[in-house]
Amino acid sequence: MNLFGSRLVVLSACETGLGEVVPGEGLFGLKRALQKAGVQSLITSLWKVDDEATMQFMTLFYGQLMKSQSLSGSFHEAMTSLKEKYPEPYYWGAFVLTNNR
Repeated sequence: MNLFGSRLVVLSACETGLGEVVPGEGLFGLKRALQKAGVQSLITSLWKVDDEATMQFMTLFYGQLMKSQSLSGSFHEAMTSLKEKYPEPYYWGAFVLTNNR
């Protein structure tokens, strides 16, 4: 699969950033496969996420991204806004932005 030139892939589901540890190789999973295929940046989750909080996070993220075009800035703004509504890390801490540069 050739995804070179793809700026961002968002895997908005539960535990999309996890994989299997293979001795001598590291962590294998969908995240690594997409990085090897050439995706520049990924948003994944590390644990089971709340549906409502995820919807709000994605809405905030994409709304901010449309304004600024900055992935890291939009991610930070969405995360900060979600933290204000949901102080417990369970609701917002699962999301990870990974850059493959």
